Amino acid sequence: MKKTLAFLALAFAFGFVSNAQEEYDNYFTDNQLRIDYYLYGNSDTVMYAVDRFVREPEWGGPRRHLIDSTGYGMYYFEVTLPETEEVIYSHGYCLLFGEWQTTEEALHINKGFHESVIMPFPKEPVDVTFYAKDGKLVPHEMMRVTIDPADKYIVPAPKLPYAVYNVYGDYPSDKAVDIVLLPDGYTEKEMGKFINDCNFFMESLFGYEPYSSYTDRFNIRAVMVPSQDSDITKPGEGVYKNTALSCQYWTFGSERYCMTFDNRTMKELAGQVPYDQIYILANSPKYGGGGIFNSYCVSSTGNSYSSEVIIHEFGHGFAGLADEYAYDGTCNYQHDVEPWEPNITTLVDFGSKWQEMMGRKTPIPTPAETKYEKTVGVYEGAGYQLHGVYRPKIDCLMNTFKGGKFCEVCEKAIEKMIKIYTE
Repeated sequence: MKKTLAFLALAFAFGFVSNAQEEYDNYFTDNQLRIDYYLYGNSDTVMYAVDRFVREPEWGGPRRHLIDSTGYGMYYFEVTLPETEEVIYSHGYCLLFGEWQTTEEALHINKGFHESVIMPFPKEPVDVTFYAKDGKLVPHEMMRVTIDPADKYIVPAPKLPYAVYNVYGDYPSDKAVDIVLLPDGYTEKEMGKFINDCNFFMESLFGYEPYSSYTDRFNIRAVMVPSQDSDITKPGEGVYKNTALSCQYWTFGSERYCMTFDNRTMKELAGQVPYDQIYILANSPKYGGGGIFNSYCVSSTGNSYSSEVIIHEFGHGFAGLADEYAYDGTCNYQHDVEPWEPNITTLVDFGSKWQEMMGRKTPIPTPAETKYEKTVGVYEGAGYQLHGVYRPKIDCLMNTFKGGKFCEVCEKAIEKMIKIYTE
């Protein structure tokens, strides 16, 4: 009986995978389509405008989980069949533009940002609809475009004259999380240092759970593009560098926030290899970095906390984890709305978060006392706010670097994302 049940379960699993692969093959080729577009606006308004469509050599994403069921991100897009409006692909993400809209500057001027999304290349014409969520997490349609794969204006991705260094893994892209590492602030003479820093990235990633339990589900590749100058731009110190990706500290006025606004260069470099996640390694001793969900991450590599920053920022970029630290800052979360991030809550819909991981006797909210130090609870102070937003543990790598590990809730969220890409 047990053998029969096991056989049936195995047959069902293989049947599911086969059907999912068949569904992919019905609609998509092995290539990747990149849609470049612009966002223009201020704190209250936004306008979308298409830049161009680019055919890239290889789709690096999953071929089974084609519909994004996580609900993560402040933006998402859907790919539909024109006649039936059946959704055949969707993906959630966040944008640097969305963060800028919350700044003081956005109250006074309009700005434009270049952005991109990627999807498997369609075999037949499809509609692609872009959505943005408001503060209540209600989605609004922002732009709809029709993609005809035979369109002569879909440009082939440029083959750039840069070597690719295989840092780790050689697994099929549809069964692995593909990470592309890009260098910024490494001169031609410092490419050896970049290789060492790529290996440091790999060791840092696999030095933490749950990544260390899933090393056979990652590919890490690096594109060896040199910069004119060493180190990167620091506007607050009057230091300006000519680098491959134009990363800079003091993004949006925050000294440690290190990002790039050169999206096109970043995406063209990333597209030299199959990728799910982009990570820029900045050749600087200054502490800093940043991570945007399903967009890209940055970390400096010459700081004593670089390993922790790498893993913290990848938590944002890959798993959609929120910052769990708090200060008396700007209110980024509405207290009558449950945040989309899996590791914070306003208790509006706590049942959708980690409630089932808590002990029955653990109070809600949970006092941050020594006796609860190792307890999954509901601790007030997260998402940059001292009150009204709660985190799962007293400490975690998404809060401080003191404990040196993720809490159980963050580990579960990361593991979930690994399986979405690889199973």
